[in-house]
Amino acid sequence: MIIFFTLLRREIKRFLKVAIQTVVSPIVSSALYLLVFGVSLGGSVSLNNGVPYLTFLIPGLMVMGLINNAFQNSSSSIVTSKFSGDLEDIRVAPIPHYYIVWAMGFGGVFRGSVVAIVTGIVGAIFHYLQLGTFISIEHPLWMIYFFIAGGLTFAFIGIGIAFLAKTFDQLSAFSAFILLPLTYLGGVFISIQNLAPIWQTLSKWNPLFYLINGFRYSMLGQADVDLPISVAISLFGVIVTFFIALFSLTKGSFSRW
Repeated sequence: MIIFFTLLRREIKRFLKVAIQTVVSPIVSSALYLLVFGVSLGGSVSLNNGVPYLTFLIPGLMVMGLINNAFQNSSSSIVTSKFSGDLEDIRVAPIPHYYIVWAMGFGGVFRGSVVAIVTGIVGAIFHYLQLGTFISIEHPLWMIYFFIAGGLTFAFIGIGIAFLAKTFDQLSAFSAFILLPLTYLGGVFISIQNLAPIWQTLSKWNPLFYLINGFRYSMLGQADVDLPISVAISLFGVIVTFFIALFSLTKGSFSRW
Protein backbone atom coordinates (compact mmCIF):
# COMPACT_ATOMS: atom_id res chain seq x y z
CA MET A 1 0.00 0.00 0.00
CA ILE A 2 3.01 2.32 0.34
CA ILE A 3 3.32 2.41 -3.45
CA PHE A 4 -0.38 3.21 -3.88
CA PHE A 5 -0.45 6.01 -1.29
CA THR A 6 2.79 7.49 -2.64
CA LEU A 7 1.34 7.71 -6.14
CA LEU A 8 -1.97 9.01 -4.77
CA ARG A 9 -0.21 11.73 -2.76
CA ARG A 10 1.67 12.71 -5.91
CA GLU A 11 -1.61 13.11 -7.81
CA ILE A 12 -3.20 15.18 -5.04
CA LYS A 13 -0.19 17.49 -4.68
CA ARG A 14 -0.09 17.98 -8.43
CA PHE A 15 -3.56 19.53 -8.72
CA LEU A 16 -3.37 21.39 -5.40
CA LYS A 17 -0.42 23.38 -6.75
CA VAL A 18 -2.84 25.07 -9.15
CA ALA A 19 -5.89 25.04 -6.87
CA ILE A 20 -7.37 28.21 -8.35
CA GLN A 21 -7.61 26.54 -11.74
CA THR A 22 -8.50 23.03 -10.61
CA VAL A 23 -10.80 23.69 -7.62
CA VAL A 24 -11.85 27.32 -7.32
CA SER A 25 -12.80 27.85 -10.98
CA PRO A 26 -15.25 24.88 -11.16
CA ILE A 27 -16.84 25.96 -7.89
CA VAL A 28 -17.43 29.48 -9.23
CA SER A 29 -19.06 27.98 -12.35
CA SER A 30 -21.35 25.81 -10.21
CA ALA A 31 -22.30 28.81 -8.07
CA LEU A 32 -23.29 30.70 -11.22
CA TYR A 33 -25.42 27.75 -12.36
CA LEU A 34 -27.16 27.79 -8.97
CA LEU A 35 -27.70 31.53 -9.13
CA VAL A 36 -29.02 31.62 -12.71
CA PHE A 37 -31.01 28.39 -12.90
CA GLY A 38 -31.82 27.55 -9.29
CA VAL A 39 -32.54 31.00 -7.87
CA SER A 40 -33.49 33.20 -10.81
CA LEU A 41 -35.44 30.65 -12.89
CA GLY A 42 -36.27 28.07 -10.24
CA GLY A 43 -39.63 29.59 -9.38
CA SER A 44 -40.86 29.24 -12.96
CA VAL A 45 -39.87 25.55 -13.32
CA SER A 46 -42.28 22.94 -11.96
CA LEU A 47 -41.46 19.27 -11.51
CA ASN A 48 -43.96 16.44 -11.52
CA ASN A 49 -42.74 15.03 -8.20
CA GLY A 50 -43.32 18.33 -6.35
CA VAL A 51 -39.66 18.82 -5.39
CA PRO A 52 -38.51 22.48 -5.58
CA TYR A 53 -36.33 23.00 -8.62
CA LEU A 54 -33.41 24.33 -6.57
CA THR A 55 -33.50 21.19 -4.42
CA PHE A 56 -33.57 19.05 -7.56
CA LEU A 57 -30.69 20.98 -9.17
CA ILE A 58 -28.11 20.78 -6.37
CA PRO A 59 -27.36 17.01 -6.61
CA GLY A 60 -27.08 17.25 -10.38
CA LEU A 61 -24.53 20.06 -10.20
CA MET A 62 -22.56 18.14 -7.58
CA VAL A 63 -22.31 15.14 -9.91
CA MET A 64 -21.38 17.37 -12.83
CA GLY A 65 -18.53 18.86 -10.82
CA LEU A 66 -17.47 15.40 -9.65
CA ILE A 67 -17.21 13.74 -13.05
CA ASN A 68 -15.79 16.72 -14.94
CA ASN A 69 -12.98 17.22 -12.46
CA ALA A 70 -12.25 13.51 -12.10
CA PHE A 71 -11.88 13.29 -15.88
CA GLN A 72 -9.78 16.45 -16.11
CA ASN A 73 -7.50 15.34 -13.29
CA SER A 74 -6.47 11.99 -14.74
CA SER A 75 -6.32 13.14 -18.36
CA SER A 76 -4.22 16.21 -17.51
CA SER A 77 -1.92 14.02 -15.41
CA ILE A 78 -1.24 11.76 -18.40
CA VAL A 79 -0.79 14.69 -20.77
CA THR A 80 1.61 16.49 -18.42
CA SER A 81 3.59 13.30 -17.89
CA LYS A 82 3.83 12.81 -21.66
CA PHE A 83 5.50 16.18 -22.00
CA SER A 84 7.84 15.72 -19.05
CA GLY A 85 8.63 12.10 -19.87
CA ASP A 86 8.16 10.85 -16.32
CA LEU A 87 5.18 8.66 -17.22
CA GLU A 88 7.44 6.23 -19.06
CA ASP A 89 9.77 6.19 -16.05
CA ILE A 90 6.86 5.19 -13.81
CA ARG A 91 5.72 2.59 -16.33
CA VAL A 92 9.08 0.79 -16.52
CA ALA A 93 9.58 0.95 -12.74
CA PRO A 94 8.82 -2.25 -10.78
CA ILE A 95 5.33 -1.00 -9.98
CA PRO A 96 2.22 -3.02 -10.96
CA HIS A 97 0.27 -1.06 -13.55
CA TYR A 98 -2.97 -1.44 -11.62
CA TYR A 99 -1.42 0.54 -8.75
CA ILE A 100 -0.85 3.43 -11.14
CA VAL A 101 -4.42 3.20 -12.48
CA TRP A 102 -6.00 3.06 -9.02
CA ALA A 103 -3.84 5.93 -7.75
CA MET A 104 -4.82 8.14 -10.68
CA GLY A 105 -8.42 7.02 -10.26
CA PHE A 106 -8.64 7.94 -6.60
CA GLY A 107 -6.74 11.16 -7.29
CA GLY A 108 -9.60 12.04 -9.62
CA VAL A 109 -12.12 11.01 -6.97
CA PHE A 110 -10.44 13.28 -4.43
CA ARG A 111 -10.39 16.32 -6.70
CA GLY A 112 -13.92 15.72 -7.96
CA SER A 113 -15.24 15.15 -4.44
CA VAL A 114 -13.71 18.41 -3.17
CA VAL A 115 -15.44 20.35 -5.95
CA ALA A 116 -18.72 18.45 -5.46
CA ILE A 117 -18.78 18.90 -1.67
CA VAL A 118 -18.06 22.63 -1.83
CA THR A 119 -20.70 22.93 -4.57
CA GLY A 120 -23.12 21.20 -2.21
CA ILE A 121 -22.25 23.61 0.60
CA VAL A 122 -22.79 26.61 -1.67
CA GLY A 123 -26.04 25.02 -2.83
CA ALA A 124 -27.17 24.51 0.77
CA ILE A 125 -26.61 28.21 1.44
CA PHE A 126 -28.66 29.18 -1.62
CA HIS A 127 -31.30 26.65 -0.55
CA TYR A 128 -31.58 28.17 2.91
CA LEU A 129 -31.74 31.74 1.63
CA GLN A 130 -34.31 30.87 -1.04
CA LEU A 131 -36.49 28.25 0.68
CA GLY A 132 -35.73 28.76 4.36
CA THR A 133 -34.49 25.20 4.96
CA PHE A 134 -31.22 23.33 4.56
CA ILE A 135 -31.16 20.50 2.07
CA SER A 136 -30.93 17.11 3.78
CA ILE A 137 -29.00 13.94 2.93
CA GLU A 138 -31.34 10.96 3.12
CA HIS A 139 -28.82 8.16 2.49
CA PRO A 140 -25.21 9.25 3.22
CA LEU A 141 -23.69 5.80 2.62
CA TRP A 142 -25.17 5.63 -0.87
CA MET A 143 -23.83 9.13 -1.48
CA ILE A 144 -20.31 7.94 -0.64
CA TYR A 145 -20.77 4.99 -3.00
CA PHE A 146 -21.80 7.21 -5.93
CA PHE A 147 -18.98 9.65 -5.15
CA ILE A 148 -16.48 6.82 -5.49
CA ALA A 149 -18.17 5.06 -8.43
CA GLY A 150 -18.68 8.23 -10.45
CA GLY A 151 -15.25 9.64 -9.73
CA LEU A 152 -13.45 6.38 -10.56
CA THR A 153 -15.41 5.82 -13.77
CA PHE A 154 -14.57 9.19 -15.27
CA ALA A 155 -11.02 9.23 -13.96
CA PHE A 156 -10.48 5.90 -15.73
CA ILE A 157 -12.08 7.31 -18.88
CA GLY A 158 -9.68 10.24 -18.66
CA ILE A 159 -6.71 7.85 -18.60
CA GLY A 160 -7.95 6.01 -21.69
CA ILE A 161 -8.76 9.15 -23.67
CA ALA A 162 -5.45 10.81 -22.79
CA PHE A 163 -3.55 7.92 -24.37
CA LEU A 164 -5.73 7.90 -27.48
CA ALA A 165 -5.58 11.66 -28.04
CA LYS A 166 -2.74 12.88 -30.23
CA THR A 167 -3.30 16.60 -29.66
CA PHE A 168 -4.82 18.89 -27.07
CA ASP A 169 -7.65 19.58 -29.51
CA GLN A 170 -8.64 15.91 -29.54
CA LEU A 171 -8.68 15.82 -25.76
CA SER A 172 -10.82 18.97 -25.63
CA ALA A 173 -13.11 17.59 -28.33
CA PHE A 174 -14.04 14.62 -26.16
CA SER A 175 -15.04 16.93 -23.32
CA ALA A 176 -16.98 19.28 -25.61
CA PHE A 177 -18.74 16.83 -27.92
CA ILE A 178 -19.19 13.70 -25.79
CA LEU A 179 -18.82 14.35 -22.06
CA LEU A 180 -20.71 17.66 -21.99
CA PRO A 181 -23.79 16.43 -23.96
CA LEU A 182 -23.96 13.26 -21.85
CA THR A 183 -23.89 15.42 -18.73
CA TYR A 184 -26.62 17.80 -19.86
CA LEU A 185 -28.82 14.97 -21.20
CA GLY A 186 -28.29 12.85 -18.10
CA GLY A 187 -30.78 14.72 -15.94
CA VAL A 188 -28.63 17.41 -14.33
CA PHE A 189 -31.03 20.26 -15.05
CA ILE A 190 -34.38 18.58 -15.65
CA SER A 191 -36.26 15.41 -14.75
CA ILE A 192 -36.95 13.07 -17.67
CA GLN A 193 -40.58 13.02 -16.49
CA ASN A 194 -40.82 16.51 -17.99
CA LEU A 195 -39.45 15.39 -21.37
CA ALA A 196 -41.20 14.06 -24.45
CA PRO A 197 -41.35 10.24 -24.70
CA ILE A 198 -38.62 10.05 -27.35
CA TRP A 199 -36.20 12.02 -25.18
CA GLN A 200 -37.08 9.89 -22.17
CA THR A 201 -36.11 6.80 -24.16
CA LEU A 202 -32.83 8.32 -25.32
CA SER A 203 -31.97 9.43 -21.80
CA LYS A 204 -32.33 5.88 -20.51
CA TRP A 205 -29.54 4.83 -22.88
CA ASN A 206 -27.23 7.38 -21.29
CA PRO A 207 -25.14 5.67 -18.55
CA LEU A 208 -24.59 9.00 -16.84
CA PHE A 209 -28.35 9.24 -16.30
CA TYR A 210 -28.17 6.38 -13.78
CA LEU A 211 -25.22 7.85 -11.91
CA ILE A 212 -26.93 11.23 -11.55
CA ASN A 213 -30.21 9.70 -10.44
CA GLY A 214 -28.51 7.36 -8.00
CA PHE A 215 -26.74 10.30 -6.43
CA ARG A 216 -29.97 12.30 -6.41
CA TYR A 217 -31.71 9.43 -4.60
CA SER A 218 -28.96 9.42 -1.94
CA MET A 219 -29.73 13.09 -1.19
CA LEU A 220 -33.46 13.44 -1.77
CA GLY A 221 -34.74 9.89 -1.31
CA GLN A 222 -36.34 9.86 -4.76
CA ALA A 223 -35.23 9.76 -8.37
CA ASP A 224 -36.38 8.90 -11.89
CA VAL A 225 -34.96 5.36 -11.74
CA ASP A 226 -34.86 2.61 -9.11
CA LEU A 227 -31.75 2.53 -6.89
CA PRO A 228 -30.67 -1.10 -7.64
CA ILE A 229 -30.50 -0.29 -11.36
CA SER A 230 -28.37 2.79 -10.72
CA VAL A 231 -26.05 0.84 -8.42
CA ALA A 232 -25.61 -2.02 -10.87
CA ILE A 233 -24.94 0.16 -13.92
CA SER A 234 -22.53 2.46 -12.07
CA LEU A 235 -20.60 -0.55 -10.72
CA PHE A 236 -20.47 -2.06 -14.19
CA GLY A 237 -19.10 1.26 -15.47
CA VAL A 238 -16.28 1.21 -12.90
CA ILE A 239 -15.25 -2.32 -13.89
CA VAL A 240 -15.31 -1.72 -17.65
CA THR A 241 -13.48 1.62 -17.53
CA PHE A 242 -10.85 0.21 -15.15
CA PHE A 243 -9.83 -2.44 -17.66
CA ILE A 244 -9.88 0.14 -20.46
CA ALA A 245 -7.54 2.38 -18.44
CA LEU A 246 -5.31 -0.56 -17.52
CA PHE A 247 -5.06 -1.64 -21.15
CA SER A 248 -4.31 1.94 -22.23
CA LEU A 249 -1.54 2.26 -19.65
CA THR A 250 0.00 -1.06 -20.68
CA LYS A 251 -0.28 -0.70 -24.46
CA GLY A 252 -0.67 3.05 -24.97
CA SER A 253 1.78 5.39 -26.61
CA PHE A 254 4.13 7.35 -24.34
CA SER A 255 5.59 9.54 -27.04
CA ARG A 256 5.57 13.29 -26.49
CA TRP A 257 3.28 15.45 -28.62
